[in-house]
Amino acid sequence: MHRRALLATPLAAPLLAMPAQAQAQATALATEEFMVPSKDPGIELFVRNKRPETLAAFTPGRTLLFVHGATYPAHTAFDLPLGGLSWMDYIAGRGFDVWCMDIRGYGRSTRPAEMAQPPEANPPLVRGETAVADIGAVNAFIRQKRGLPRIVHMGWSWGTGLTGRFAADNPSVVERVVLYAPLWTLGGPPPIGPASGPLGAYRRVTQAAAKQRWVAGVPQDKAAGLIPPGWFEHWAGVTWATDPDGQRQNPPALRAPNGVLQDLADYWAPGKEPFYDPAKLRAPVLLVVAEWDRDTPPSMASTLFPLLLNSPGKRLVVLAEGTHSIVMERNRGALFQAVQVFLEEAAA
Repeated sequence: MHRRALLATPLAAPLLAMPAQAQAQATALATEEFMVPSKDPGIELFVRNKRPETLAAFTPGRTLLFVHGATYPAHTAFDLPLGGLSWMDYIAGRGFDVWCMDIRGYGRSTRPAEMAQPPEANPPLVRGETAVADIGAVNAFIRQKRGLPRIVHMGWSWGTGLTGRFAADNPSVVERVVLYAPLWTLGGPPPIGPASGPLGAYRRVTQAAAKQRWVAGVPQDKAAGLIPPGWFEHWAGVTWATDPDGQRQNPPALRAPNGVLQDLADYWAPGKEPFYDPAKLRAPVLLVVAEWDRDTPPSMASTLFPLLLNSPGKRLVVLAEGTHSIVMERNRGALFQAVQVFLEEAAA
């Protein structure tokens, strides 16, 4: 396990659409980065931690792990300073010990050797079971480092399916669960992936395709103001830079493992048995989704909510005027606030 400590900077810049108390936040944060061994030799998982510099006592309700979705790594979304503040900054600034992880094949984690070969040379990489095992390795690392029995888990998109499965299989080590843009049974073709033909080990995604998919379904009169100027370019720049090999392609592309696409076909297509049983989640669960989300629309969350039969204090929040990526949009403050209320109501 490798570790690197980074220089902390105070949070002083205002955040668009954020409550006044958050705008006034100015907590000095400590930042550390780790490479955590997975269960497989040679595969390491990139993990970043942010917390108040003065934080000395750690508790289950105030220790949180972010897990990303199907295409992009965690640290370039959850810890991206937009308007001077990232989501990790915001939560850490309120006294939390906040972590994010990149699953193998994504971001700064180890890429399987097959990703150096042509995609058609191998079957889809990083299936759900493998990703859940990676989450388990990081959960164990955090709990051991902090001396905790449980931590809070938060997933985004595909990460909600992984988080749900991990929480269902390991209820004793999960304190609370946040599912942002929750994935459930698809009502039609998957929102990502090739239109036809066999799946290769990975796919290549261009920035132009990412932007087009991001704004799909947004009302025309709202599209121009959805993402503040420069925010998409900032996110795309740091995200695509995590894949130097992909940057050498023409046009430059980000490589993303295709295991998720095979999972969508095997678990999330109509008539299939889902990847996890929501009734097995015994921690409080928050489902939060934006109204213009085309990838995991509010109807998915509405279908999932009553299936959380054994989750005490479950809730469903639908946010106005946002997409699947509201975390990086003008109304991101509404997402931050909705999640923070859930985290703080019983944090101990």
